Amino acid sequence: MSHETIYRSLFIQARGALKKELLEHLRCTRAMRRSRHHTQKTAGHAQIVGAISIRERPAEVEDRAVPGHWEGDLLFGGRHSAIATLVERRSRFVMLIKLDGKDSETVVDALIKHARKLPHELYRSLTWDRGSELAQHHRFTLATDINVYFCDPYNPWQRASNENTNGLLRQYFPKGMDLSEITQAQLNAVAKRLNGRPRKTLNFETPAERFHQTVATTG
Repeated sequence: MSHETIYRSLFIQARGALKKELLEHLRCTRAMRRSRHHTQKTAGHAQIVGAISIRERPAEVEDRAVPGHWEGDLLFGGRHSAIATLVERRSRFVMLIKLDGKDSETVVDALIKHARKLPHELYRSLTWDRGSELAQHHRFTLATDINVYFCDPYNPWQRASNENTNGLLRQYFPKGMDLSEITQAQLNAVAKRLNGRPRKTLNFETPAERFHQTVATTG
């Protein structure tokens, strides 16, 4: 029996929503199940001046053959807090970045600082949803020489690795939690736990193992 059959049975029996006693067994604690094409973001979310479409990404990004291509987004919490989440497409390696705000200047400053910690071979491109937090994407590219590609409007599933990771992160950072109180050390600890989970898609290697193999090769 596939996982999809199990999910369909559970959600249909509960009329589209899981019963409370079942939620505690889910990593994401998500009561409603939606299509991957579903988005709750507003019309203004898609307005990014000078955005380079995801359709212009090099073929090497699509087939995950070359390391250093990342997907990113913000994970939102209570009291207008947020953290930046980054996932490397080839290894599924996760990095989390503490933010002091979610305005574009603050987010881009944090992403620039983080990008400078990695060699260019390990950070070739960044794919992002069309959130206004990356309105200053040109400044990021000028400072790092890293191209930013944007998903089509209302298609966050085009960064599937990052969307999946954000779902897993809700196990540690539930909706409504004030993320401004979380330290960078705590974020690093959570990222380490995710990076230590064997993945079927990686032939049951962990993201950390796959990423560090890449580091050794490029080093």
